[in-house]
Amino acid sequence: MTAILRNIKDGNIDCEVSIVISDNKEAAGLQKAEKFGILTKTVECVDRKQFDTDLTNLLNLYKVDYVILAGFMRILSHKFVSDFENRILNIHPALLPSFQGLDAQRQALDAGVRIAGCTVHFVTDDLDGGPIIMQAAVPVKSNDTVETLSERILKKEHLIYSMAIALLVKGRLEIRAGKVTIKDENIDTDQFMIVP
Repeated sequence: MTAILRNIKDGNIDCEVSIVISDNKEAAGLQKAEKFGILTKTVECVDRKQFDTDLTNLLNLYKVDYVILAGFMRILSHKFVSDFENRILNIHPALLPSFQGLDAQRQALDAGVRIAGCTVHFVTDDLDGGPIIMQAAVPVKSNDTVETLSERILKKEHLIYSMAIALLVKGRLEIRAGKVTIKDENIDTDQFMIVP
């Protein structure tokens, strides 16, 4: 989230953040957002239906166009995803569709893959299964731990999530038959492809 807020402040993403919301009043992201002068709120999770209702009401109150998930570890309901269809982005620390769900870096190491990475995607009802916007790859080294691999993946996450948001707010992302097309694509993608 901090990388995104810095990119907005620096003019790399042409939008403003209306509100940062968490279901955890102790979340570090709330304090970080406040340092940027952004309004923060906590939505307590009484039950899933009430949580979704409260979250939707807050987003509508602040006229939110897009929902950008950053460190949000809850599964969103069908109704919430439908209400914000094609307007919710998430980042996942794996090259989807591989290693969906929790502990993606551990899954990659356990599978013995040579290349790992991260994926920015639209959120759908399918867990980590929405249309892919952008991916970045990193090599998996023989001495990697979950922590060292996660650290290299995180650097790519900071880069591509902001890039994907910038494309979204410029109206350059289009979904056709479940696949994302970038209008007027002129992105240097070679910087992401790493083959050890």
